[in-house]
Amino acid sequence: MYYSSGNYEAFATPKKPEGVDAKSAYIIGSGLAALSAACYLVRDGQMKGEHVHVLEKDPIPGGACDGYKYQDVGYVMRGGREMDNHFECMWDLFRSIPSIEDENHTVLDEYYWLNKADPNYSLCRATVNCGQDAHTDGKFGLSDKGAMEILQLFMTPDEKLYDKKITDFFDDEVLNTNFWMYWRTMFAFENWHSALEMKRYLQRYIHHIGGLPDFTALRFTRYNQYESMILPMVKYLESFGVQFHYNTKVINVAFDCAGGRKLATRIDVLRDGAEDCIDLTENDLVFITNGGCVENSTIGSQNTVAPYRPEIKEGGGWDLWRKIAAQDPSFGHPDKFCYDPELSNWMSATITTLDQKIVPYIKKICKRDPFSGKVVTGGIVTVQDSSWLLSWTLNRQQQFRDQPKDQLCVWVYGLFSDKPGNYVKKPMRECTGKEICMEWLYHIGVPTDQIEEMAANSANTVPCMMPYIDAFFMPRAAGDRPDVVPEGAVNFAFLGQFAETARDTIFTTEYSIRTGMEAVYTLLNVDRGVPEVWGSVYDIRCLLDATVKLRDGKKITDMEMPLVGKLALKEALKKIEGTEVEKLLKEYNVI
Repeated sequence: MYYSSGNYEAFATPKKPEGVDAKSAYIIGSGLAALSAACYLVRDGQMKGEHVHVLEKDPIPGGACDGYKYQDVGYVMRGGREMDNHFECMWDLFRSIPSIEDENHTVLDEYYWLNKADPNYSLCRATVNCGQDAHTDGKFGLSDKGAMEILQLFMTPDEKLYDKKITDFFDDEVLNTNFWMYWRTMFAFENWHSALEMKRYLQRYIHHIGGLPDFTALRFTRYNQYESMILPMVKYLESFGVQFHYNTKVINVAFDCAGGRKLATRIDVLRDGAEDCIDLTENDLVFITNGGCVENSTIGSQNTVAPYRPEIKEGGGWDLWRKIAAQDPSFGHPDKFCYDPELSNWMSATITTLDQKIVPYIKKICKRDPFSGKVVTGGIVTVQDSSWLLSWTLNRQQQFRDQPKDQLCVWVYGLFSDKPGNYVKKPMRECTGKEICMEWLYHIGVPTDQIEEMAANSANTVPCMMPYIDAFFMPRAAGDRPDVVPEGAVNFAFLGQFAETARDTIFTTEYSIRTGMEAVYTLLNVDRGVPEVWGSVYDIRCLLDATVKLRDGKKITDMEMPLVGKLALKEALKKIEGTEVEKLLKEYNVI
């Protein structure tokens, strides 16, 4: 496997890998990474579809990319996905997946023209005082000291960030700014999470710094991620004859690691409760989704709590990874990520409006018609004075194909599930759907004498508790996540958010799809480049642009510095007068 850039290889059809007709594949899990691996196996690896087996413990595919209507409960979206125009592997894949809306177009076509015609941007990023605009006004609010703290992290080598927390680098000069409010609520970082991953995010999205305050950096699918992404992939795979085995729980994978050569030899499964095993040869490729951000997640209902159940159970992603990791050090260290769910949990809720009473309060904040079918909030609206650190969003409606046109689906999440609410004086994790809705209604400005009646009769709210949703952000070091294909591996690879690949960032669709592509290309020796991570961090234009925008447009000459520094800067600027360097600095408002 090798990386490429540009379009020389981007549209080439790989030659059929040698010996692929004699090979089979077993994919553990059916999340985005797993389905991507299956797609690359049949598209670029040209493996026979009937030789590809997807083993899924649940009755439906999709993993964390969900969006369902549960009978007698209601619509549920555990999370949402924000996409970027430079998700190179994702668009490489979706250019081949037919849309299920119009089979004459691909998912990429559908997505591209949707976001071209209806570009994303927010008109209110944050509120305070029960629905009043917080007037963040696109500003980051960083002092020179705060900007230097970010620069220090940006420039620190990875090996000096192992097992470090964000708070080892940022103090109140960053943590009390709009910058940190934008950042942690958009990406779901907590202050104690990985400084290494924070650095990766800064470098990965340096070209989007200016688009963070108003979300112009983002793009979204038309419907929820299950219907817009997962179902087209499943339909594509089924057209090749790929075999889906639902209600099949993988409880262990056995390996022979003698002499540094690592071979997967057996998959132990429970099929509808009965024990079974799959014996493997070198021609049987195994793709393992290890860990899982939505493991142990629970849903409640309008009148019931989503219980907090962090106990790791047999057959789940964490239990499977623990059993695998015990067989060889190169298979990672799962307990670095799942050892304390109090550090990795948050809650979401899906609020479905049932009449028009709540709609005016939404309109007042988002300043758009939520029934237009176009961008509504343009990303999350963060309630700055919420003790749960509540954020909420309405993507284009309807979010579900069968959703009644007079209803809206609102996604709400709170980073602090253990703190009492401002209106409902209970921790979010102890609240029913109705009570979570009451807290949200309070923060969007509904009069207090109407809140309970509206929450009971004008909405249906389904809460979801996710103990390990942020587990991949826990501080880590080299080797804590296994390489996609560990050194010496003969017939297996790791997939998803807990596999290690260079430079890309977790909690993204691109990361999942990239691991699937790299795994297939490595094990089948596909002779076509995997697109490298977009190189904006090496582009002087992006760096200059971000430097100025992160400081709210201030020029370098406006920085506070000692007299000797000002004199040196003045002298340096004289030396570049009349040069291309001066033109470049002026173009990006650095001087």
